Amino acid sequence: MIKPVFPTLLALFLALPALTAQQAGPPAIDIQVGGLPAGQAYLIGVFADQQFRVDSAQVDADGRMRFQRDDPYPAGLYYIWLPDKMALQVLLDDDQTFSLKTRKGELVEAMEAEGSLDNELLYRNLDYETRYSAAVQEASARLQALAPESPEYRDVKKQVDELVTNRKAHLEEIFTRYPDAFFTRYKKAGQNPDPREVYKPDGTLDSALQVYFYRTDFWKDVDFSDPRLLRTPVIANKLQRYIKTLTVQHPDSINAAARFLVDQVLAYPEYFKFFANWITLQYQPTKSTLMDSEAVFVFMVERYFTQERAFWSDSLQTWAIQKRASEMAASLVGKQAPDVRAPGPDGQYHSIYEITAPYIIVFMYNPTCDHCIEETPKLVRFYREWKDKGVEVFAIALDTEDAEWKDFIARNGMDWVNVFDPTNRSIYGKYWVDITPELYVLNPDRKIIGKNLKVNQVEEVIRRDQRGG
Repeated sequence: MIKPVFPTLLALFLALPALTAQQAGPPAIDIQVGGLPAGQAYLIGVFADQQFRVDSAQVDADGRMRFQRDDPYPAGLYYIWLPDKMALQVLLDDDQTFSLKTRKGELVEAMEAEGSLDNELLYRNLDYETRYSAAVQEASARLQALAPESPEYRDVKKQVDELVTNRKAHLEEIFTRYPDAFFTRYKKAGQNPDPREVYKPDGTLDSALQVYFYRTDFWKDVDFSDPRLLRTPVIANKLQRYIKTLTVQHPDSINAAARFLVDQVLAYPEYFKFFANWITLQYQPTKSTLMDSEAVFVFMVERYFTQERAFWSDSLQTWAIQKRASEMAASLVGKQAPDVRAPGPDGQYHSIYEITAPYIIVFMYNPTCDHCIEETPKLVRFYREWKDKGVEVFAIALDTEDAEWKDFIARNGMDWVNVFDPTNRSIYGKYWVDITPELYVLNPDRKIIGKNLKVNQVEEVIRRDQRGG
């Protein structure tokens, strides 16, 4: 098995250049939380979905603490973990000399920020959002208890609509008055687009086109020239939703969504590096339940992990990633299946393309692999049921010895086509095997219609092909 060649997200973070402005001076952040017990407080930084300790401060008996050091903290959103296990949020930008004052039990409601417009806006908004969420939850609970279309239902629905409208007005007032504030960039980036009202010629709502526009509008309020946003949760949360929720989990759809997004940030190195690595990591073989995750991996590597574009990777790493992708590329779903010709137990050579059965299962296994030992009897039972329905198995033993292989065949009653090439030359670069057992399904045209399958999934793959997809 080939080990992953990508660094962790935290490693990617550590490799990013500092995102703080040149004019930022030494920080001196004074915080007081009334009623807080003495102890240790920690400044926690954020990158993507990772959190990491940046600094610490002693909390005195009056709930006072100060975070300071010689170098400024990189701009972004931070959490201050307090001795009572509660946390404060704080936005750090150029000017890192300010104070926050609040009290235990009312951290948001009682917050007073001095010397920091961003944190004043942050806590004004947090207070509003807290009250807004409570009001919407209360109204939504009332709606569930009312009959739709009743006068009472319409009244409460109107209240909800007014709450939503007022929230938009609250944010728009901040965005208009403080267009250059870090808080404005941060908050705008996290907003979802309003669905467009698009209709078919017959006057009915075109929901498919509406979803398309929603996805294309999803990133319009993110300023990709502002790398500070990468040190907040908003970009990672948005990326997760865009790729995993708003995009159909099919390789073609994922590749199209990835291309639409990543091509937008080719001129913004921090975003390009993060997006390209994050998407590729999600669809590494064995790391995803997607049937053909290799198709996404290959697409991302071939398009973005090149010597010209992958500036964060040295030439040897880039070569290794490209080589791995090229080995996967020959056996993607939808491609013409490669032939394999290798000797069987009797020394006679057998070929996949010599098989006349409409459907072929290419089964790669190792006789000592626990999962292979578990799956092989299941495949034997499936084969005995389906061999008269047009299914043949071409089983390729890997990384074993002749006696061990033949004993495994006999013990499991594997009366299909069995081959073993000790040199692996006959299969190298043809069928990608990241972990055994690996199972591919070929249709009558010898196209790959399924891979990365369990035995219990094979029947559905064949029947779907018989139905024409």
